Amino acid sequence: MDGRDGRPQGPTDAWLVYDGECPVCRAYCLRVRINDAVGRLHLVDAREPGPLMDEITALGLDIDQGMVLKFEDVIYYGPEAVRMLTLLGTRVGWFNRLAVIFFGGTRRSNFWYPIGKAARNVVLKLLGIRYIDNLGQARRGAQTAG
Repeated sequence: MDGRDGRPQGPTDAWLVYDGECPVCRAYCLRVRINDAVGRLHLVDAREPGPLMDEITALGLDIDQGMVLKFEDVIYYGPEAVRMLTLLGTRVGWFNRLAVIFFGGTRRSNFWYPIGKAARNVVLKLLGIRYIDNLGQARRGAQTAG
């Protein structure tokens, strides 16, 4: 059903692209919830090839430096992705209420996101998990094709 401005009304799904092998990223993504009025949250493992990862790479976004949220055809990256996800989120449960405290504003998200990213990097290093390196893979693929 269309609204007065011609745009569809009702739920709009969101896609969250994250590192599926990272325990920190996985724990966050499995706990975050968006408001039912927004729609469904689809989790996309950045280690699996697909059209959304192709789009992210084409935009020059390094998935190892930030997760991506796609909502209403807009790509949000890094701290802005987490802030937007928090704004779309429910206020139900301790995790989502805590997310509002840390990521509910631009300055807070810009402060706390790099700390979370640093924790991710330490965990990956300790567990011997390689980075995704989507931009490096794209460069290497272009070199072998050309």
